[in-house]
Amino acid sequence: AGIGKCVAMDLARRNARTILACRSRERGQAAVEEIRAATGNPAVVLRLLDTGSLASVRAFASAVLREEPRLDVLVNNAGATGLPFAITSEGLEQTFSTNYLGPFLLTNLLLG
Repeated sequence: AGIGKCVAMDLARRNARTILACRSRERGQAAVEEIRAATGNPAVVLRLLDTGSLASVRAFASAVLREEPRLDVLVNNAGATGLPFAITSEGLEQTFSTNYLGPFLLTNLLLG
């Protein structure tokens, strides 16, 4: 939704292979279908990613590096505000992990 969806729509309009990294399979798949329909670009795909989980970040990065021949652009757009204080299963504060640690790790893993 929001800025991320607009950026994905623009990239798809430019005929780019576009990977939507989403926490929710249902919302992500709905966005993929909407973007494909609006742009005519079939190369819009969904991959699940929760930046609040470093294990999820590692799995996502591993799959992208294994499946994609190249990566030209990374847009780190996800973030959360107003979350109640919580500690992740990895022992990290949830908001900090989601907004900072996850995107930082993802960027570094994809740099290659």
